[in-house]
Amino acid sequence: MTAPGEEQPVSGGFIRSYVITGGRTLPDAEELSLVTLVTIGADRTPPARPSPEVQAIWALCVGGYLSVAEVAGRLGLPVGVVRLLLTDLADQGHLLRRAAPPAAKLVDRKILEEVLHGLQRRFG
Repeated sequence: MTAPGEEQPVSGGFIRSYVITGGRTLPDAEELSLVTLVTIGADRTPPARPSPEVQAIWALCVGGYLSVAEVAGRLGLPVGVVRLLLTDLADQGHLLRRAAPPAAKLVDRKILEEVLHGLQRRFG
């Protein structure tokens, strides 16, 4: 707690996120949801002079598809910051995206009960 007139220290995480994003506003969550799958495209040439965070994203995504949440978790960065960096890579043509899978449809309860009873008869 600080005394009146005394400044509170700013957390390093906030400053680091601001520096990584260059102070830009974060992209809309609809563009890249947490479950959107991303990977590096066929052109495996990395961008010129990438930041350490972009290099880390590149190393993760070159191996195959990962979700946005997985990339953020493995890098230990806020999801919004990772979304911004991934959007930059996509705009430069380096990133492939797969849309999030559609929401599951509800199945009729009667069908589920019939399946359950059939399994119980078969396997006891």
